Amino acid sequence: MTNTTSRSIASALSTSAACIALIMGASVAQADSVIITKDQAPEVQQYIVKQHVEPVTPSDDFDVQVGTVVPDTIVIHRLAVPSLPKEYEYMIVNGQTVIVDPETRKIVQVLH
Repeated sequence: MTNTTSRSIASALSTSAACIALIMGASVAQADSVIITKDQAPEVQQYIVKQHVEPVTPSDDFDVQVGTVVPDTIVIHRLAVPSLPKEYEYMIVNGQTVIVDPETRKIVQVLH
């Protein structure tokens, strides 16, 4: 198996795992408010699966928790889901879907 094939398979599995966690009623990290509700989860899951984004491998000192600012060196993706109250961005880290406020680049929700 080639390196490219291995990376593609790993990416697909990581994205799938994050989406399954999301659809199964993900536990939510502490936040001021819930960004994605259980009712919105299926629509968000479908959107993320269709995007085929690569998971992020941040540096060891990057803390994936609400309030952390995502560095500009990390690519985050638009989360254009009509049922959300505003537009957010997201990334996949260690099988978790991480929701980011695009204006501040702060993590606002982590779906396990």
